[in-house]
Amino acid sequence: MTAVFPTVREVLALDPVRHGAPRVVAGDEGLDRPVRWVHVAEVPDIATLLGGGELVLTTGIGLPGDDAGLRAFIGDLADVGVSGLVVELGRRYVSAVPRVMAAAAERRGLPLVELRRATPFVRITEAVHALIVDAQLTELRATEEIHQRFNDLSVEGADAAEVIRQAAELSGCPVVLENLSRQVLGYDPAGESAELLLDGWEQHSRRIRPAGRTAYDPDSGWLVTTVGARGQDWGRLLLRWPASGDVPSAQAVEPTVGPPTRLTILIERAASTLALGRLIRRDAEGLERQIHRTLLTALLDHSRPVDEVGLRAKALGVVLDRRHLVGVMVRHRADDPVGEVGPEAGQARLRDLSEAVGQALREAKLTALTSAVDDNSVGALLALPDPAAEDRALSAFASALRRVRLDAGTGRAAPGVEPARVTSGVDVARPAPDASRADPARPGFGVEAVRAGVEGVRGAGPGAVIVAAGSGVSTLREARRSLVEARQIAEAARRDRRDLPIFRLPHVGLAGLLHLLRDEPRLQTFVERELGALLEYDARHPRERLLDTLRAYLEQGRNKSAGAAAAHLSRPAFYERLARIARILDVDLDSVEASLSLHVALLALEAVRTP
Repeated sequence: MTAVFPTVREVLALDPVRHGAPRVVAGDEGLDRPVRWVHVAEVPDIATLLGGGELVLTTGIGLPGDDAGLRAFIGDLADVGVSGLVVELGRRYVSAVPRVMAAAAERRGLPLVELRRATPFVRITEAVHALIVDAQLTELRATEEIHQRFNDLSVEGADAAEVIRQAAELSGCPVVLENLSRQVLGYDPAGESAELLLDGWEQHSRRIRPAGRTAYDPDSGWLVTTVGARGQDWGRLLLRWPASGDVPSAQAVEPTVGPPTRLTILIERAASTLALGRLIRRDAEGLERQIHRTLLTALLDHSRPVDEVGLRAKALGVVLDRRHLVGVMVRHRADDPVGEVGPEAGQARLRDLSEAVGQALREAKLTALTSAVDDNSVGALLALPDPAAEDRALSAFASALRRVRLDAGTGRAAPGVEPARVTSGVDVARPAPDASRADPARPGFGVEAVRAGVEGVRGAGPGAVIVAAGSGVSTLREARRSLVEARQIAEAARRDRRDLPIFRLPHVGLAGLLHLLRDEPRLQTFVERELGALLEYDARHPRERLLDTLRAYLEQGRNKSAGAAAAHLSRPAFYERLARIARILDVDLDSVEASLSLHVALLALEAVRTP
């Protein structure tokens, strides 16, 4: 039953009922129960013919004459779930209903009403049924408006913030969109306090457990539906009913009371619009992204003539001719998603990073080809009007990327929401016009999620990203050099823990130089000469991993105690391994010159091994 039906209290206020001088003698706490129908009955076993929600009218002439029979009659009505019992005085009961009847109704919380003046029951049934029909017509019109409104939003490609705002406006209730980690992607408080609405949101949301894909949780007062499409759910849309957050009194008596049907339809249509919008945007962007990737790959591996790349890019709206071009690479410091395994997790993380880079370029108002270029990196070729704009453009891009990733609330963008609007799976949450951005200070955002997001952007956490830029070039034929340089800088910067918004070649020092020379045969020969014997030993004794022991020793500045701690070995065991390394390589590890040569060889080995 829903609010489409009038309550017992509303029925008692109707003119035909008021004409009968009604008086509530028991069960007044149940007056807010909805009345599904009005039924006239003069027999004691009427309960077997009822389905619940009826307001029963009777003169009492057929009711039992004994106390036990009256108690059983009231009990049967309460058991079947009738909304109330109205007894007209004058025929069976002259001045009042029997006290035993009133006491039984009071015990069961069943509204019992006396009509002290004769009233034609037909007028009451006509009035109540007209009220029900009018309410149903109103509900139908509201439902039609809901369908029309969300159809328009789907056709217009409205962003998630607008969908949420419309849902709140149509329902008059607070609406919240969250991802599967219970982080708020967008919300509209419908005039209520946003701070109170979102305070401790994650913990509160985890207590909301509806029984079904779309269901009402009476304990919390939230109507919830799952958001997703094509078998991939990425969030939940929640609507609080009633808007004040107070549980209606009828609900305390009648557990089946829930929000109106139109609100269930509304939240499901809103969720469908959100899911459809995300699919449309992803499908529309799919071909464009493929072309971007094709063109960037063509520049990197010379698979297409440069003139053809320029022509196709221009047709795509990215003019590369007569522009100052700068290659940019963005990648995570760690190759594998933290806490996730399998290729799908890596692909999802790379896709999220690619979307974040695209959004950052749009926010910075930069023209560029951009796409994932390998399993770990997202590349971009910036097309700038002149060399003087290079530093400013790179700074704007780095700042925008930081904002995009912080707005997502985690080091990885949340799944399911359209780019640049509401973080979905994806993406970035842009709340309703009167809502604050999703930042660490906003109530309702998980502290750990925000901390992970900040660390991911700043370079300290597992989700940290590196932004690297190559040298600017003046022609498209030189663009490959800038892109390759940016990729090499990004690879070299993975071991650099400085918090730099953009890594350039001067920042990566020796490691950067070695990455640039990684394909040089003389460098590879140097690595084999310095470390070949140790690599062969490790190949025969994989459990000992002496190369890692040497690395720990050299990275700790030849401090043996610190090296032992870094290698998680006891000092005697560490010393014994160092002695074995010295014998295998025939070097003096206490020699500064020998250690320096080995350290350079280790850095070169990493550069050579990096795919």
